[in-house]
Amino acid sequence: MKKLLCMLLALVLCVALFSACAGDNRGSKDVVKVVDVALTEEEYAFAVQKGNAALLASLNEFMTEIKSNGKFDEIVDKYFGDGTPTAVKSASTLKTDGSQLIVATNAAFEPFEYMKGENYYGVDMEIMALFAEHLGKELYINNMEFDAVCLSVSAAGGSYEDENGKEVSVAGGVCDVAAAGLTVSDTRKEILDFTESYYNASQMLIVKADDTTFDACKSAAEIEAILNGLTETTNVGVQNGTTGQKYCQGDADWEFDGFAFTTKGYSNGALAVQDMINGGCSYVIIDEGPAKAIVARVNAAN
Repeated sequence: MKKLLCMLLALVLCVALFSACAGDNRGSKDVVKVVDVALTEEEYAFAVQKGNAALLASLNEFMTEIKSNGKFDEIVDKYFGDGTPTAVKSASTLKTDGSQLIVATNAAFEPFEYMKGENYYGVDMEIMALFAEHLGKELYINNMEFDAVCLSVSAAGGSYEDENGKEVSVAGGVCDVAAAGLTVSDTRKEILDFTESYYNASQMLIVKADDTTFDACKSAAEIEAILNGLTETTNVGVQNGTTGQKYCQGDADWEFDGFAFTTKGYSNGALAVQDMINGGCSYVIIDEGPAKAIVARVNAAN
């Protein structure tokens, strides 16, 4: 009898352990995934006010230097390899006496620029920290909506419409460098001068993990054939002001035809993905680096 009781207790324990393990596995199941096919081909670069030849030449020379001495590869490895990211601190007070390098960014674009607490991280932020040091200046990071980044560096400034339809005015010439994972385009070249490109990028599609719609797609054309079949009843999330938004809505200057689905704008990609999880949109289209970073973070937190 005692032996039988021991066997029953052991069986109960095994079942409990199995159930716990099964629960852990369910808890770690992926929620979202990236369809690993490049939809576009783009180049990232930094930008300065049009006509600021001295700063442009200095930044290009600096980029050539850190690429040749291995520092650029070291920074990239921190975010795409096994290196450890370094925190970047911004000066707390903006100065206009020329003692600072004032950088415009949108720190919601991991792994190029993002924040943890009061510190900045990302490929662009670490490069700008080194560039400020190279110039012998203090670094001031002006974190703003992506739509405002180019305008704040341009001479004239301008305005944009936010996600609530409100017009927002942006003063020009208040920042020295735009460092925000900027895609080089002819439209942006009209108001800014770009450095040599430092990163090849592309737009990618994020879907729910159990969505098999695009599983068989091996090319951009195959994905676009499916996207072209969607109607305005389908919402696709994008980050406002980005190439992804232009790709979805269509833009003649960028040679994007656009799609019939409804393009839903968000202030950053993470909010778009969270809304997709909650059912607010069906898919999200953003740049490859941020897409993979957001998906990895969301799945790790699940």
